[in-house]
Amino acid sequence: MKSDTAIVWFRQDLRLHDNEAIWEASRNANRIIPVYVFDERVFKGETSFGFKKTDVFRTNFIIESIQNLRRLLQKKNNDVLVRIGKPEEILAEIANQFNASWIYCNRERTQEEVDVQNALEKNLWLTGKELRYTRGKMLYYTADLPFPITHTPDVFTHFRKEVEKFIKVREPLPSELISLGEKVSDLDYGAIPTLSDFGHDDIGAYAQKFRGGETEALSRLRYYLWETDHVASYKKTRNGLLGMDYSSKFSVYLSQGCLSPKTVYHEIKKYEEERTANDSTYWLTFELLWRDFFRLMGKKHGNAIFQKNGTLGVSNKTLTEDRIKFEKWASGNTGIPFIDANMKELNQTGFMSNRGRQNVASFLVNDLQINWLMGAEYFESLLIDYDPCSNYGNWNYIAGVGSDPRTDRYFNIYSQAKRYDPQGSYVKAWLPQLKKLSEGEVHLPDRISQEVLKNKGVQLGKNYPKAIVNSEKWN
Repeated sequence: MKSDTAIVWFRQDLRLHDNEAIWEASRNANRIIPVYVFDERVFKGETSFGFKKTDVFRTNFIIESIQNLRRLLQKKNNDVLVRIGKPEEILAEIANQFNASWIYCNRERTQEEVDVQNALEKNLWLTGKELRYTRGKMLYYTADLPFPITHTPDVFTHFRKEVEKFIKVREPLPSELISLGEKVSDLDYGAIPTLSDFGHDDIGAYAQKFRGGETEALSRLRYYLWETDHVASYKKTRNGLLGMDYSSKFSVYLSQGCLSPKTVYHEIKKYEEERTANDSTYWLTFELLWRDFFRLMGKKHGNAIFQKNGTLGVSNKTLTEDRIKFEKWASGNTGIPFIDANMKELNQTGFMSNRGRQNVASFLVNDLQINWLMGAEYFESLLIDYDPCSNYGNWNYIAGVGSDPRTDRYFNIYSQAKRYDPQGSYVKAWLPQLKKLSEGEVHLPDRISQEVLKNKGVQLGKNYPKAIVNSEKWN
């Protein structure tokens, strides 16, 4: 027998397609109240090193995603109730107001999110109501894996070999069969907040690369596969730096759940059947496996992924918290063009290529000897596609305290720059003061004579900083 009313609490699953929370609620209740709460601790708080918990780019992306979610729900004669505050208090209040027996939500596994879940569960229990968890972040269901979470292999290759060829990825849930019921007429669904509500300037002051929402996510999926066939060359282009099409950019939509990983996987399989299957189409599903792996590491090791010694428990006493060096790295003023260009892109758009992320992380940890947690928190603040497990898992990996069979994950920055930006086009796009330098000069201006630099409009220490490390190390 169906209950009269259920609540669906949207979190990092801002979509209607393949959304298990909506699916389960629609099967067990006649009326559904969708809710999204802008958690004031997330949108107005700070990280432990004093960075904004959620800076302007991700805030704007989420606002746009909620706007899109509202439009999609309104087309189905429903709406999303929007509030700012503490989810555990607001949701419990709504459940009591409308006597909703259940709140459905996608279960999160990292500490801050778990604390909110536990607090809400406690508040609901006091009034005889229930929080029901669903899944939706991963490609695979944990129940389908050939091992318990605590026995997940700590090396990705071992994980992949045990899973990839043996476990089937479930089909996405058919969203067209979902019945949401009609909008509650006597409920104030609330206005969607603006950037100024969270202390941010208008996004127009920045270079906006991505629009939020499920509609944009599905459009990007169609574009990258069916409209352009870019997926068929993904492995060759994925290390690119300039433009929108060198990589899929699916991470932006996967991180907030605007796009389902299962939907991406099965769409690629369909593409392979109808057009072509090659190393590139496989490599995109390979990246989805990495997302699952990092999430499983977060489940298995808990808060260790957020701690300096990482999942390996390895201490590196040489790392410092030198704020002066860190600020030069963060602002893109190290005097190393390949690093600075990547950091300028991050600061001005909220995005950076995967190749760039690996290089700037290695530079911070290995060349500047700065505590990797400072970099991880800075990324957490700025990245549009921030995901706790993927972000901190990757930083663990680079810092040598996480899942990596190699213990010396070091990037030769000059070698990387020459390989991935041979003409200096990327560097010049973000550092226009270097645009007159030749391809042989642009990546190491500290080795060029002052006279040559001056003739090309570059003055070290004035319009471009002096290098904070000796680039001779990369010879």
